[in-house]
Parts: sequence; structure tokens; C-alpha cells
Amino acid sequence: MKVIESLLIEAGITPLAGVDEAGRGACAGPLVIASVVLADPFAPALKKVRDSKDVSEVEREKLFEVVTDTALAVNVIIVPAAEVDSRGVHAANLDGMRRAVQGLTVTPNYVLTDGYAIEGLALPNVAVWKGDQVVTCISAASIIAKVTRDRIMREIDGTFPDYGFAKHKGYITKAHTEALQAHGPCIEHRRSFANITALLK
Repeated sequence: MKVIESLLIEAGITPLAGVDEAGRGACAGPLVIASVVLADPFAPALKKVRDSKDVSEVEREKLFEVVTDTALAVNVIIVPAAEVDSRGVHAANLDGMRRAVQGLTVTPNYVLTDGYAIEGLALPNVAVWKGDQVVTCISAASIIAKVTRDRIMREIDGTFPDYGFAKHKGYITKAHTEALQAHGPCIEHRRSFANITALLK
């Protein structure tokens, strides 16, 4: 049972927006932040919606369509690697969360986030511990952010095929590290990350 959403809805505090990101820990590719407002987080169609890390890539693609078809509003912010470098991951993420909520076509009465409260947002909001696992609207945002970013990384793989972005999506793996050692970083790598900085010395 999604207790937090139930309590807010029972108190008449609706609509609710969930916010989550994908790519925070990757050393390549963009940071993607999504905000989702659901008409009914307990709708049967959303029963399988959960944290994007807990479902397969094929299932995420299906759930992406379910969320976009049933949501009252969805907004996605894409922060390029260069901006992550210039602002820092945390600052870029917070700003992206603010923009994701502010760009919604439906204004929420309350915003729920995974991990970090949104400083400077002129709406009541709260960070929920493991929110992408216990709050449907955050899980929905997790799905939207992850699928959007994975699609971007597959496109980047077409431009820079030497790194295997389509497989590891810009996160550090043994194969990614070996590719970096062989080819050096490309423009999609985040220069501010320690493993990339080390290669540039």
C-alpha cells in the first residue's frame, strides 16, 4: 500500500507530482529528470509501475507507454554532460527538479521526490526515503527518466560506437573502462568525474 499518497489524497491534497532522475552516477551522457502527475496513483493500469531499477528494459518500455497514456502531465528535463560538469551533479539535479515541476502543464498541490527535497521550489515538497520504491508517482517519474535516458544513450552509441554506451548507458563497467583507456573520453564524458579526470592528466 502506498501510504504517503493515500494520506495526502485522503486529506484532499491533490494532484500530486512525483520527481526522479536517471544518470546521476554515470560518467557519460546527460542527467535526465522527470516529473509526473497521475490522475489516480492507484489505477489498475499502474499496478506494475515500480522503481525502474526493479523491472527489465523491455518492461520499462511498456510501462513508459502506460505512464504517458494515463498521466495528467509529464515533463522531462535533459541536462547535458557539459552542464553537469560546469554546475556539479547535485546543483544540476536540484535545478533540473525545479524545472521539471515548473514545466508541468498541471500544477501540483504537493511534490514528492526520491532522495532530495527541492530547495527553492515554491510548492510544498518532501523527499521520501526510497521514494521510487514506495510512491507510485515517483516510480512513474523513475520510469520516464530512465527510459528517456536509455534511448538517448542508444543514440549516442550510434555516434560514438567505441564505448558501448547502448549496453552500460554511460556507467562505469569493465568494458567501459577498457574503452576509455583505449580511446580516451569523448565529448559525452563528464570531465568532472574522477575516473575521467584521471585520463585527462
